[in-house]
Amino acid sequence: MMINGIEDEDKWLAEGIAAIQHNAFYMHRALDANNLREALKYSAQMLSELRTSKLSPHKYYELYMRAFDELRKLEMFFKDESRHGVSIVDLYELVQHAGNILPRMYLLCTVGSVYIKSKEAPAKDVLKDLVEMCRGVQHPIRGLFLRSYLAQISRDKLPDVGSEYEGDADSVMDSVEFVLQNFTEMNKLWVRLQHQGPGRVREKLEKERSELRDLVGKNLHVLGQIEGVDLGMYKDAVLPRVLEQIVNCSDDLAQYYLMDCIIQVFPDEYHLQTLETLLGACPQLQPTVDVKTVLSQLMERLSNYAASSTDVLPEFLQVEAFAKLSSAIGRVIEAQVNMPIVGAITLYVSLLTFTLRVHPDRLDYVDQVLGACVKKLSGKPKLEDQRAKKQVVALLSAPLEKYNDAVMALTLSNYPRVMDHLDNETNKVMAMVIIESIMKNYTCISTAHQVEVLFELIKGLIKDLDGTAADELDEEDFNEEQNSVARLIHMLYNDDPEELLKVIEAQVNMPIVGAITLYVSLLTFTLRVHPDRLDYVDQVLGACVKKLSGKTKLEDQRAKKQVVALLSAPLEKYNDAVMALTLSNYPRVMDHLDNETNKVMAMVIIESIMKNYTCISTAHQVEVLFELIKGLIKDLDGTAADELDEEDFNEEQNSVARLIHMLYNDDPEELLKIICTVKKSIMNGGPRRLPFTVPPLIFSALRLIRQLQGQDGDVAGEAVPATPKKIFQILNEMIESLSAVPSPELELRLYLQCAEAANDCGLEPVAYEFFTQAFVLYEEEIADSKAQVTAIHLITGTLQRFNVFGVENRDTLTHKATGYSAKLLKKPDQCRAVYACSHLFWVDDQDGIKDGERVLLCLKRALRIANAAQQMANVTRGNSGPVTLFVEILNKYLYFFEKGNPQITSAAIQGLIELITTEMQSESTAPNAASDAFFASTLRYIQFQKQKGGAMGEKYDSVKV
Repeated sequence: MMINGIEDEDKWLAEGIAAIQHNAFYMHRALDANNLREALKYSAQMLSELRTSKLSPHKYYELYMRAFDELRKLEMFFKDESRHGVSIVDLYELVQHAGNILPRMYLLCTVGSVYIKSKEAPAKDVLKDLVEMCRGVQHPIRGLFLRSYLAQISRDKLPDVGSEYEGDADSVMDSVEFVLQNFTEMNKLWVRLQHQGPGRVREKLEKERSELRDLVGKNLHVLGQIEGVDLGMYKDAVLPRVLEQIVNCSDDLAQYYLMDCIIQVFPDEYHLQTLETLLGACPQLQPTVDVKTVLSQLMERLSNYAASSTDVLPEFLQVEAFAKLSSAIGRVIEAQVNMPIVGAITLYVSLLTFTLRVHPDRLDYVDQVLGACVKKLSGKPKLEDQRAKKQVVALLSAPLEKYNDAVMALTLSNYPRVMDHLDNETNKVMAMVIIESIMKNYTCISTAHQVEVLFELIKGLIKDLDGTAADELDEEDFNEEQNSVARLIHMLYNDDPEELLKVIEAQVNMPIVGAITLYVSLLTFTLRVHPDRLDYVDQVLGACVKKLSGKTKLEDQRAKKQVVALLSAPLEKYNDAVMALTLSNYPRVMDHLDNETNKVMAMVIIESIMKNYTCISTAHQVEVLFELIKGLIKDLDGTAADELDEEDFNEEQNSVARLIHMLYNDDPEELLKIICTVKKSIMNGGPRRLPFTVPPLIFSALRLIRQLQGQDGDVAGEAVPATPKKIFQILNEMIESLSAVPSPELELRLYLQCAEAANDCGLEPVAYEFFTQAFVLYEEEIADSKAQVTAIHLITGTLQRFNVFGVENRDTLTHKATGYSAKLLKKPDQCRAVYACSHLFWVDDQDGIKDGERVLLCLKRALRIANAAQQMANVTRGNSGPVTLFVEILNKYLYFFEKGNPQITSAAIQGLIELITTEMQSESTAPNAASDAFFASTLRYIQFQKQKGGAMGEKYDSVKV
């Protein structure tokens, strides 16, 4: 139905516009021919289209503007008497003979405009005649547009001070009377428009009425532009008449719009001097009128007026503007019993804003506004309306923003009373606003009384209100709140930290996380202001211990984070973990952490030591340190290590391992005590931790041994003498502890390291014992073939470097190494291990270990194994595989040949080259690019040596390649 109605309106509008254009065409022809009669005829027919009742105001406006444009042209014709030959007086009479009243009135207004401009009659008489005759049109839409046309053509012809139409002394009053009369009639027509049409389209009608409001308000704009309207006339004649019409029309749309027009159109000075009259109308308005916006706009205008010049401020005091506004707001709130609470609070926000701008020095006025708000809120439950809560926050924020000093707010008795009406969430929002104001303006809260009042205001942040649990809050929001409280503490300044401690301890209802947060802030403050007073730092930690005593391990995640922050602060400040080790209350705070957080804090301590390269140099420091990080080096409260995340566990133990390397002292005796202290601690860590913690401790002990090289006797009078033998005993115990893991490969490597250290110290029995242990491990524990290969190469490589063994011991060990090499599972592994053993019998830098025959035996044995490997490959795969092993053995031959081993001859090398060549050319040998390249490279090396000349060239001369 609505769509059909719109289509019909569009059709009627098109028809109306077509008719106007049709008649306008003939009117233009008559104007061009200076034919007055025809021009009046067609103009009347054109204007008759405005008599329609079918169009909505919006569509009617389009039609009206088409006619208005044509009337402008007609007016130009009327002005030129030479064209139509009729006097303006006769023309004014002539147009009144038009058949219909609407075209007649439009023509009469058009001629009347020319009549006034001709000055052949007083302007006031013509205007009075026109405004009276317009009463003949009482249709709301037609009447409104007609009177709008009258206002439009007359606005520049009103008698006014200094205008060309100025008459006697009363001419300005006549202009005012004309505009007021036109305004009154237009407002009546506008209000009547709401009763046009059925009730079901009332909302549509209201929207259309709203679109027409500027037609009515234009009259008030004209009034505001009349120069002759001074304060006296405005006060006595204009404002009372306008307010009377506004109140009497009893229409909420008209009342709101016209009150807004008054405020916007007339000068601020007039509003100030007529404040009582203007405010007196507000309680008389309809209950549905948005009075709060009207009053807010009025107060904003007055505030801007006061801010424009300090010279006007006495006027505000003289007229008692604050008292009148406050009283008016109270009366409006009382009169509009159904006004929602958000509306009342909005009014108080506007009044407070006005007060702060006009009377910033009157804190009593500010407190009075807050008190009025408290009175309005009293007896009601906590605010739930989001808009109302936002307005209360705005009300309480205004003094903070104005004075840039939260201390001012602390002196207002009604400030906390308003906050008490907020729900918990909004209370916290307001508390954050207060803290942000203090932070922004660097406000110093310097007395205990101020702190007490302030903490009462922000109590929503420092304790749980009405049983709301802290752990129900959003983690991010909670952290932000507590960080804000923490920053606030930095603004509480006193030279004596004990005074600040008393302030914190006085907050008995503070949740544990809040209290710890405050201690964190106080500790940060202490470290910044009194960095040299470690007793102050320990005192803050002691206060935290006192707060935590009697409570179970912390479970609140935020509280645990704050404790970590508390304990981290000294580490970050001093960059020296040793400082923390001197604080008696430091470990006592850590004891209140659960196992997981204890480990987190232990990691923080270790990271601090690593970052700052802190050297822990005494056994006592080590003992205290390992007590602090005990969560990493042993299982607490029965928590099994295998329940931990593998990656996290490895990271923790690697950190402990790195820490052990930082333990050092130049004094061997003290360093040995450190090693014994660490050993005692880590041995209780369980088998899973030992592979991480034992190796670094062993290497620390080996470093000490190399310090003590040459001291193989006991030192008299020492309970734990720092001698290599004693340390080797400790090392043996530590390596044996790894058998519980088990970790045979690691044990073997550590035994070999210890054996090498014993070799450097010249302790043959000790070195032999460690090697024996390594062989036992190899025989009994290492079963994996790959691990066996790695182990035998480690043993061979280590044994080669030894010079401490006598002939018998060395023969025994080399025999074992060679035997184990030949017993490896895979032939290629056997071959490589055996030819590696050849180095055991030829060591360049050691006299006496150059047994060429045994070298040759090893290499021949390796050749036999390589040949067996080729044959086995031929049987299993149908081809003999690559000749890589033969090429590797060839390279060993070349090595010993160059070293001068008499058993390795050029003939042997020649024979091996021919063997490899034959094998590569055999059809049974699988082609292999890597082997071919390896052999080719070896041959190039031989060729290079031959070409180089000299003694080496001569040796290679008989080798043919």
